[in-house]
Amino acid sequence: MEFKIEKLRGFSSQIGHLVSQLNYARKTTLEAVHGLTTSELDYLMSEESNSIGSLLLHMAAVEKGFQIEIFDGRKPNEQEMKEWGAPYSLGDMGRTHIKGHSLEFYISKLEEVRSRTLREFATLDDDWLYENRIWDNNPSNNYFIWFHVFEDEINHRGQIRVIRKILSQNSSLI
Repeated sequence: MEFKIEKLRGFSSQIGHLVSQLNYARKTTLEAVHGLTTSELDYLMSEESNSIGSLLLHMAAVEKGFQIEIFDGRKPNEQEMKEWGAPYSLGDMGRTHIKGHSLEFYISKLEEVRSRTLREFATLDDDWLYENRIWDNNPSNNYFIWFHVFEDEINHRGQIRVIRKILSQNSSLI
């Protein structure tokens, strides 16, 4: 395995660099959840925590939200909010609605969302990355927003690793 940020066939130079980073973040996320059972994916460390499953679906929801906002140029519609609102928000909504799914379910959602991102990126050029836009009421650009997608994933992967370590130290928790 090579660990490089580089040009990738099918993408402009800088977008290839971004995709390299997105791919590495996803690879390490999938390694962090490999082999987890539905019970482990649903485990809550406290009444206020998020499960590993909800964190995985949150990763997909964040990316889906940016696809809608940036690629489609709009806010999520009612149907999209029904599907993605709980995983995007997490908290009580996530604890109530995100449970009982297999690891394959979460991986499928992550792959489904990522495949659209990659298809869209293949049609864009490096100048697009630097186009200005407002994000969270702040000046931003497309590059930063997509950096935030994998930054958010890396942050939640850290949480997943902590939860998994706690589960491995005490199998009576599930």
